[in-house]
This record gives sequence, structure tokens and C-alpha cells, in this order.
Amino acid sequence: MDKDQSRYDYLEKDKSAEPIKVIVVDDSALMRGMIERILMRDANVKVVATARDAFDAREKIKKHNPDVITLDVEMPGMDGIQFLKNLMRLRPMPVVMVSTLTKRGASITLDALEIGAVEFIHKPEGNASNILDNYADELISKVKIASQANVRSYYSNTVPPDTVAVNEDIPPVRSLFESNNLIAIGSSTGGTEALKQLLADFPKTSPPVVITQHIPAAFSKSFSDRLNALCNVTVHQAEQGQEIVSGNIYIAPGDKHLTVRKVSGKLTCHLDDGPPVNCHKPSVDKLFESVLSAVGSKSLGIILTGMGDDGARELKHLHDAGAFTIAQDEASSVVWGMPGQAVKRGAVDEVLPLSEIAKKALSRVTMQ
Repeated sequence: MDKDQSRYDYLEKDKSAEPIKVIVVDDSALMRGMIERILMRDANVKVVATARDAFDAREKIKKHNPDVITLDVEMPGMDGIQFLKNLMRLRPMPVVMVSTLTKRGASITLDALEIGAVEFIHKPEGNASNILDNYADELISKVKIASQANVRSYYSNTVPPDTVAVNEDIPPVRSLFESNNLIAIGSSTGGTEALKQLLADFPKTSPPVVITQHIPAAFSKSFSDRLNALCNVTVHQAEQGQEIVSGNIYIAPGDKHLTVRKVSGKLTCHLDDGPPVNCHKPSVDKLFESVLSAVGSKSLGIILTGMGDDGARELKHLHDAGAFTIAQDEASSVVWGMPGQAVKRGAVDEVLPLSEIAKKALSRVTMQ
């Protein structure tokens, strides 16, 4: 079987089921046509309509009742963000945002995820056949992921922008932690908003946290900056050789694996530019594997919402080594793929709603 095809086998629908109905919304006729042709390559996806703007889209959504829409960020009249706000308030449904790989595009895309978009994809850069083929694989897979998303749960659990909700039930946290205390978190689809809600509850004296979130390199710095503005702790996009200390959170860059090493008794960040693992770079399995080697049973592993099974294998190894492990529950997850696979593997000590994970995690790392 072709390698690129096998990457997304887990997304294949039951052949007897109806195709995923999609509406493509973009002000560019060229882009509408390209996205439609790409999606129609897959027998499990059917483009039922295209729309040139938000007003055209509104009427076609009423008429065709799609399973997913792809939505351009920048459109005349009513831009994609305002349309998304209206849509998620009146008729929540899975949306894949299509944006440019620019600083402004990254910021607007993160706004869209806050509002309720499930997934996002950049507009293709270049027209070489290999570029377009890779883009086609990614777009099709993201539409399929979106079709399985728990949109209502996602929207109801979204943390409002510029808001830090302090959970008064969080236990008192001591000001100093043993050098080996470390919390490791993995997430994917829906993870940007889940992490905001989870990390808002971490006090300044928290043990250090390392995170792998599946996100493009162009977006990861903007994401870490947003978290830093919202959280009590200091949030960094991890850098090579950076020391890992309490009161700080380190997020993998979008184009490198984040791993943890112990150097002269201190924990440090290391960035690995090796090949993808489980089709992802950065990979959650790669992070968890390094945490097991560097920290072992004094670590705590958390796996949040996301499609696929990245992280499940190495979370099981952490669990078997004596580390405490937590998975987000299905009801609060956008997609219960990664946490669900971890549960199936017997890798999880507790399955919790997103709102309860911080309290449990902090209570465990303070039990010395």
C-alpha cells in the first residue's frame, strides 16, 4: 500500500455509510475549484456546494445541511472570523479554516480555534505536483477528522479569549519541587483550547511542564505567546538546551520534536530534527519516551484530545514504570482518538473531564 495512503487508514469511513458532505467557502474561484477537486478525489467525501462569501454560504448551509465546511479566513463583506462567530452561535458544526502561513494568518487562525473551528490548514505554497499531493492528503484527512469532532462539547468548553479562570479547588502547591518533578502533556485536534483551559489553573509555583501539541511551525510561537499572556506560569516555545525549571511551561516548536534530557543533574529541553514519528513532528510519543528516560516514575503524563494514537504507546511505558497518567474523557474531548487509544492500551490511571485534570495532576505531584 502507498505510504501516504496508509497514513490515514484510521480515518476511513464504513464503506456503506454516506459520504461526508462538505461546503467549500472561499472568495477565490480558483481556490474553490482546487479544494473541490482535491476533496472529490476521496470516495468518502462529497462536495455538495461551493460558496463565494459568507452570505452565499449561509444559504447553501441551510439548503444542503453539510457535515463539514472549509472556510477561508479573509473574505469581502463578512470575513471568515465573523461568519464563524455567527455560525457557532446559531448552528455549531465542524469547520476547517483555510489560512495563509503568515504571522497575521497564524493569529487569525488561533482566533478561529478559540471561537470553535475544529481544524485548520494553510493555503498551498507552490504548485509542484508533490506539494499539491501532500496538501491533498492533509486536507482530506483534516476534513475527515472534523467530521468526527464533538463540536458542541468543544464550543461549550472553550475558554473565552483574554480570560484566566482560576480554579479555587486547586490544592496549595509548595514553592519548591524536586528536580525530577515534571508534567508531560500531549495533544492534537482541539488541543490548543484544551491546553488554555487546563493551564489557566496552574499556579506560579507549579512544577515544570513540557508539551507537544500538533501544530505547524508557523503557528507554534504565536500559540505559546498567547498562552504566556493568559497563564500565571511563564510559557515558552522550547529552545535547544533550555533549562527546565518550576513555574515554567515549554512547548515544542511546530517543526521539531521536543525531548527532555538530564544534563549535570538538571533537566533540559532538546530539539530533535529527525523524521516524523507516528506521522507527526513534533510527536507526543517522542516526548513521553524522553521523559521516561530522564525522569521515570517521578513524572506525570497527560494525554488530551486529538485524532490518532500518537502518545498512547509511550504513555503506557510511563504508566508501567510507575508514573501517574491521566487521559481527558470523551465527553470533553473534541476527538477522543489519542486519549481513547491510551485507555485501550491500559496506559491510564484516571480518565477525567478537562475541568478536573489540573486539580488531580497538581495533587499528585505534591504527594511526596
